[in-house]
Amino acid sequence: MASVQPIRPVRGETVELQARAMDNLRFIRETMERAGAFTAVPGWGGFTMGVSALLATAVAWRQTTIEAWLLVWLIEGAFAIALGGVAMRRKAASVDLDLISAPARKFALSFAPPLLVGALLTLVLYRAGLTAVIPGMWLLLYGTGVVTGGAFSVPIVPVMGICFMVLGAVALFFPIAWSGFFLAAGFGGLHMIFGIVIARRYGG
Repeated sequence: MASVQPIRPVRGETVELQARAMDNLRFIRETMERAGAFTAVPGWGGFTMGVSALLATAVAWRQTTIEAWLLVWLIEGAFAIALGGVAMRRKAASVDLDLISAPARKFALSFAPPLLVGALLTLVLYRAGLTAVIPGMWLLLYGTGVVTGGAFSVPIVPVMGICFMVLGAVALFFPIAWSGFFLAAGFGGLHMIFGIVIARRYGG
């Protein structure tokens, strides 16, 4: 006589199936996170950074020593980084994006090294008396950071970085008297133009 089999699976099998399903969902989520793009690049934050750079240009133009000029731009750089960080955090919160997600980490780890190199070279070039190349170096390395970080972001970000790099390369061959023009055009103009485009196409 055949034995009667239960219609419902035993509880152990149900728990095992649920555990497998959760593992699969976790794997899918982590895979999508690794492959995703970092979309929290702030458009209006970049625009505001551009405005602050234009103000810094006006202040730096009035300085009578290279030390005072350099100090103005170093303060502006620190302010812009802080401003960008706050704007990025706000945009990430608005789109429910974790700033420690895999795309965000890749963006930060690719963007930061050129900035650190730029800070070190600023000191070296100043001590060597080669201040005329500092503005071009800033633009070139900032653009490099935007390009490498932008590889993990929306497509327009690397384009902005390339524009910075081209402007920086040209600025390297001009005297310090032209620094205000190139810095205003790059950190001011390019930030404002691309900030508007990013805000309109990708939000905030």
